[in-house]
Amino acid sequence: MATLLVTGGAGFIGSNFIHYWLKRRPADKLINLDALTYAGNLASLADVESNPQYQFVKGDIRDATLVNDLVSHADVIVHFAAESHVDRSILGPAAFIETNIQGTFSLLEAARQYKKRFHHISTDEVFGALVLDDTNKFTEATAYNPHSPYAASKAASDHLVRAYHTTYGVPITITNCSNNFGPYQHPEKFIPRMITNLIDGQPAKIYGDGKYVRDWLYVEDHCRAIDAVLERGKAGKTYLVGGMSEDVNNLDIAKKIVGYLNGDPEKDIEFVKDRPGHDRRYAVDWTHIKHELAWEPAHSFDEWLKLTVEWYQANEAWWRPLKEQAEAIYKTTGQ
Repeated sequence: MATLLVTGGAGFIGSNFIHYWLKRRPADKLINLDALTYAGNLASLADVESNPQYQFVKGDIRDATLVNDLVSHADVIVHFAAESHVDRSILGPAAFIETNIQGTFSLLEAARQYKKRFHHISTDEVFGALVLDDTNKFTEATAYNPHSPYAASKAASDHLVRAYHTTYGVPITITNCSNNFGPYQHPEKFIPRMITNLIDGQPAKIYGDGKYVRDWLYVEDHCRAIDAVLERGKAGKTYLVGGMSEDVNNLDIAKKIVGYLNGDPEKDIEFVKDRPGHDRRYAVDWTHIKHELAWEPAHSFDEWLKLTVEWYQANEAWWRPLKEQAEAIYKTTGQ
């Protein structure tokens, strides 16, 4: 039996992780520390809020006093909390520096003081971009080359986490994941934004020519990978986590979603002005985690994209308020 401090547990991946962990390890205790910014939503955890093994604490990861107290009562820190939307980082980078760098520093200091295991969730965007129509993929040895304030802030936090292992001996692990999708993802993100737009009778909007390629990872597969790293990963190591959809571009995904909703791709897809610094292609080589920890994606992209569409169709009460809050941002950015 263990106690996990989960930061950002009211966010998309964090809430899915809490559901996953409580289901598979019901004897463990989970403490969810979340500041409940726009990306945090306790409605995502409504079905576990009465679970005696689950505790929610509203607070900021930069609050050293609060963080120290919570870390002192935990065995493991699983650090999801981050500002993560590239468009928002372009409009207002300061929050990304404060949360992603300063907040990670606060948690690392507590982990160092109380000698706790620290797992850091990061992104493949720290590596920059790959050439379209190439076969190369990111690996654990790829040099960092971030292209947005968001990616740069995550790159800085990755370096800080590794430095605390090398300098202070903090037992850390890092996972750099590809783009996640699935239930409870904020409707400002690419896949749920297209789904909810189409449900509302609006077009699915695509940046530029739509030929941007991402390696899509179903969120439950990501949770399984974190589980494998916490269980069997080696301190000080980084593991890349990807999906099985690297050959699918954004326009392909839009057409699939339109098809699932019985729409017409000629009428229901709209191309909009590209955003600054838009990376052309990401692709993750997850050979290392497969060989060392026996992990690989369990879900096909098409099957779980369809189930994700069905989840948003069935859960309008969850996403509707979030979408309304995000409309002002989309009007500003022209999306």
